[in-house]
Amino acid sequence: MGNYLGSTEQQYQDMLKTIGLTDRMDLYQTLPKEMIVEKLDIPAGKSEFEVRRILETMGKKNKVFSSIFRGAGAYNHYIPAIVKQISAKEEFMTSYTPYQPEISQGLLQSIFEYQTMICEITGMDATNASVYDGPTAAAEAINMCLEKKRLKVLISETTNPMTIQTALTYFSSREIEFIMVPEKDGLTDLAVLQEKLDETSACFIVQQPNYYGGIEPVEEIAELVHNAKAKFIMSVNPVASTVLKTAGEVNADIAVGDSQPFGLPLAFGGPYIGFIATKEKMMRKLPGRIAGETVDEAGDRAFVLTLQAREQHIRREKAASNICSNQALCALMNAVYMSTMGAKGIQEVAEQCYSKAHYLADQLSQIKGVKRNNESPFFHEFVMSFPVSNEAILTKLEAHDILGGYPTEAGLLWCVTEMNTKEQIDEVVALVKEACE
Repeated sequence: MGNYLGSTEQQYQDMLKTIGLTDRMDLYQTLPKEMIVEKLDIPAGKSEFEVRRILETMGKKNKVFSSIFRGAGAYNHYIPAIVKQISAKEEFMTSYTPYQPEISQGLLQSIFEYQTMICEITGMDATNASVYDGPTAAAEAINMCLEKKRLKVLISETTNPMTIQTALTYFSSREIEFIMVPEKDGLTDLAVLQEKLDETSACFIVQQPNYYGGIEPVEEIAELVHNAKAKFIMSVNPVASTVLKTAGEVNADIAVGDSQPFGLPLAFGGPYIGFIATKEKMMRKLPGRIAGETVDEAGDRAFVLTLQAREQHIRREKAASNICSNQALCALMNAVYMSTMGAKGIQEVAEQCYSKAHYLADQLSQIKGVKRNNESPFFHEFVMSFPVSNEAILTKLEAHDILGGYPTEAGLLWCVTEMNTKEQIDEVVALVKEACE
C-alpha cells in the first residue's frame, strides 16, 4: 500500500464551501462548547515517553467510581475475563468486512452465532450483523416500517431521550410526522396512544423496561397498534428480556436495543452495539449485513453473507439503508459473553438486578421525605424524589466514591445491577439519610 496522503487545506475549504460552511469547527456547532478541545496542551518536540506521561496525567482527571448506581442506557455489569481474552486475538481485532467467505469463515461464524443468540433473546426470526448502537437501531427500524400512505411515527415519551433525538435527526430532512405519546404514572398513556393511532400511522416505539425503569403493558400496546394496522417496535434491554416476556412473545414486529450489557464496558459511552431483530415477513427489510449458514461443495457446514442487496454490495439500489458498517468486534464480545454466561447465568444476572433494585427502593422509601415517583412495576431502574436537591445527594455520595442516580427533573434515576453488593446498597441508604437530615 502507498503512503496515506491527507487532504490539502484548499480541499478542506472546497468541501466546507460545498456544504455552506466556512470553518471546520462549524461542523461541531451543535455540541456544547465545553466539550470541544481544539488542541491538546502538549509542547512541541516531546518524546513518546514524555507525551505518554503527559496524557496519563490528563487521564487522572477522570473520576473512576468504585461503586456505580447509575444506568440510563449504559449499564455496569460484570464481564468475564474470557470476553476480552478472545476478542483481543489479532485475527478478530484486525479483520475487515467479510466479503470473501472462503477466507472469513471464523468471523462469519462469530457473526452468525451472535445473530442466533440475539434471535433467542428477543424471540424473533432474524436479525442483522448489528448496527452502531441502540438509538441507531431504533431509527433504522422506523425506516423499515414507513410506507407511502403511512408516514406518521409515534414514540412513547418514556423512551430514552437519546433514542428519540436520534430518530428525529435521522428523518429531519424527510416529511415524517412524529407524535410523542405522553407518560402517565411512569408508563405510556394508553388512552392517548389509542387516540393518536390512525390509518396514517407507520409504527409505534416503546422501550421495555422504559427509560424510568417501568415495565410497560406491552401486550395491550401491541393489540392497540396492530388494530390500527401499524407496526410495533419494542426497544428492549436484553438482560431484562430473559425474565420478562420477549418481543416475540408479545407479538412485536421488530425488536431493537443496545446489547452493551452483554460484555461491553461502559468505556465513556462506546463503542456500543445496536441490534435489530424481526419476524420472517419483514426480514428482507433489515438493513446492513446478515450472515447465513450453508454447506460447501464437500457438504460441510459453511458461512456466507446472505440477502446481499446491501449498501456497498450488489444491487445497491435495493439497499434498505445507507448504513454500511456493523460492529463485528462488539458482536463477537456479545457472543462470547452469552456463550460464557449461558441462559441460566444471564437470567441470574437479571434476577439479581431486579431483587437488589427493589431492596434499594424499599430502603430509600423508609427515609423521611423520600418517595418513589410512581407505583408502577419496575426492573432495575427507578426514580426517587428527595426533600433536598439532587446535587446535595450526589455530592454526598461522590465524597464516598459512589456515583449516585442520574439527575432528572423528577428526581434521581437509580440503577442497580449484580455488581452492587448489599453492603454498598446499605452504605448508599445511610449516606442519603444523612444528606436528607
